[in-house]
Amino acid sequence: MRNYLILGASKGLGDAFVKGLPDPGDQVWIVSRSRPGSLDLNDGIKRKWIAVDLSQADAAQVLSKGIQSEKIDVLVYNVGIWEKEGFEAHYNFDKDKASDIANIINVNITSTITCIQAVLPNLRQSEAGKIILIGSTAGLDHTNNDQVSFVASKFGLRGITHALREHVRKDGIAVTCVNPGELAAEIPYSTRIPVQDIVSIVKCVVNLSRASCVKEIQIPAMTDLNA
Repeated sequence: MRNYLILGASKGLGDAFVKGLPDPGDQVWIVSRSRPGSLDLNDGIKRKWIAVDLSQADAAQVLSKGIQSEKIDVLVYNVGIWEKEGFEAHYNFDKDKASDIANIINVNITSTITCIQAVLPNLRQSEAGKIILIGSTAGLDHTNNDQVSFVASKFGLRGITHALREHVRKDGIAVTCVNPGELAAEIPYSTRIPVQDIVSIVKCVVNLSRASCVKEIQIPAMTDLNA
């Protein structure tokens, strides 16, 4: 039996993780602002919801209080916001507001660091703890993205991954960054990556032995020539 902690889990890829990663008998803490529909599933998996707004300064404290002293085997950190209309053709960095830039960095970087820090005692109780951060191909070189704050935060997430891995190496906790390209939540997939592919990759990482550590995985769409 495993205990999972999944952040950013009320919809999209996070919801797919909540439904697709655990097996019957496992327990999952779901972290999100809004109540996740997956709480209503009856599939032999115990799910608990912790309501946390990751943009708030007390997010890490709220998260820690919700977990208390429970053991966590797998932490999946699937959090990321981006510029308003950032993926639209007319997006222009010149028009980004300072408050929006600060919020992107706060949610994507600062909150990531403080929330993971808060639950390290829980992860250290596991015999084969794993931390999996969901990044983006936007955080890789030569991907031609012009969303300055979002791209900076995804580069930063990779830095968090690599430094954190060294910090918890002595604890036997493996830290992995998964960088997917643009995702499609629904069929037909068109040129986007189905979320089920990312769930399958993460499940593989989760099932590896304590002796292995996957540092980073890049998963661009087949049609993305820049990734």
